Amino acid sequence: MSRSDRGLRRLAAGTLLVAFPGTTAPAWVLRELELGLGGVTLFGFNVADAEQLKSLTAELRGAAGEPVISLDEEGGDVTRLAYHVGSPYPGNAALGAVDDVELTRQVYRAIGSELAACGINLDMAPDADVNSEADNPVIGTRAFGNEAALVSRHTVAAVQGLQSVRVAACVKHFPGHGATRVDSHLSVPVVDVTPELLRARELAPFRAAIEAGTKSIMTAHVAVPFLTGDAPATLSPAALTELLRGELGYDGVVVSDALDMQAIVDSVGLAGGSALSLAAGTDLLCLGPLPTYDDVRQVIDGIVAAVDDGSLPLSRLEQAADRVDALRAWFGSRTHELAEQNGIGLHAARRAVQLTGTPAPLVEPLVIEVDTPPTIAVGDVPWGVGPWLPEAEILRVEPATGDVPGLLAKATGRSLVVVVKDAHRNAASRELVSALVAARPDLTVIEMGLPIWRPADVAYLATYGAARPNAQAAVELLMR
Repeated sequence: MSRSDRGLRRLAAGTLLVAFPGTTAPAWVLRELELGLGGVTLFGFNVADAEQLKSLTAELRGAAGEPVISLDEEGGDVTRLAYHVGSPYPGNAALGAVDDVELTRQVYRAIGSELAACGINLDMAPDADVNSEADNPVIGTRAFGNEAALVSRHTVAAVQGLQSVRVAACVKHFPGHGATRVDSHLSVPVVDVTPELLRARELAPFRAAIEAGTKSIMTAHVAVPFLTGDAPATLSPAALTELLRGELGYDGVVVSDALDMQAIVDSVGLAGGSALSLAAGTDLLCLGPLPTYDDVRQVIDGIVAAVDDGSLPLSRLEQAADRVDALRAWFGSRTHELAEQNGIGLHAARRAVQLTGTPAPLVEPLVIEVDTPPTIAVGDVPWGVGPWLPEAEILRVEPATGDVPGLLAKATGRSLVVVVKDAHRNAASRELVSALVAARPDLTVIEMGLPIWRPADVAYLATYGAARPNAQAAVELLMR
């Protein structure tokens, strides 16, 4: 391999954010970092605790100075730092329900401080999607709300909070994932809107984030017919170069959503999607948790081949490298003045929780937690009210197989509390809750997703998320 070829391979590798299993860095990751790899994306399975994560990131940094070390820490349902126990911060839906931008700024500053202390320099947050589709299977409580102005002002506050402690924000998912009814982890969703609606609704939070100086923006694997045709925005020059770079004037780092998602691999493949995304205007490619080292090498070879055959201009790779270098320089100017948490997560959750009706006093409470399958983005993060109701009997039930007579018999002479997540999206959950309410109108329902569906004439608590402080705030209100 000639010197020029080695330089080209280094440029290609510099566009990649790879993932790996386990809580220590494999030798191949450290070696590739020395050879110019852009950085890594960490997941819940990479994190045991804060000290382990700090050691891991120090090892990664020792191999390459200041690589991009990223993860998804949105607070609320999507957490990597607290994947095994649940986040200590409420998510965006709760913050949007409170609608206090200073509170949002403080929460994200606290999140950023925890990340910075662990050696993370890029947070793939906040979610800036306007959740206009109630049945959205992948956004939901991850969004600040369903109004563009609300989402815009809280997106700005989140960016400011993270970046005040020198953790780069990565505002997602451009040009908007809120109007979808399909999970892009599984196939390509279509956002079939007019240009006017896209600009007024979907693009408003991104425009605000750009004006606020966000260091990076993440693409969405969604097709917008008038803009991208059948292709996802991640692969679309019209979306990333003409719209994001041209019309919106963004010159920061563009990061792809995970390229191992089915929306990409089922259409153009991992290596093909990587080259196409770079050509479209992406600077860093998040490969996701599935690709192996063999896959990573094939991606690098595919990018080099695309330059050789002219489908990917060398100047595009050089432009991406310049943007990532500027981001790394910004990381290096980080100060150590980090924010104190001071219980900000619980404070925010207490402000968000809403009660309708009057719960009956608790007497030997039976709590029925109606199980909800986790989404791929969230993963299997613990949720529920058990830790804050130690005197209660907790039953986790599958909604489709819930034994209503048996549950009612078990609750005889006792308080009954039913906990659900996004009941509006699950007919079996609604049927189970309705049957229990019909027999026990004195029960209390706690909704830990979006409070879109609710049974009539019962005490009802809406938490706007299932993080630990959301559950604690609900129990406190229940026992008041």
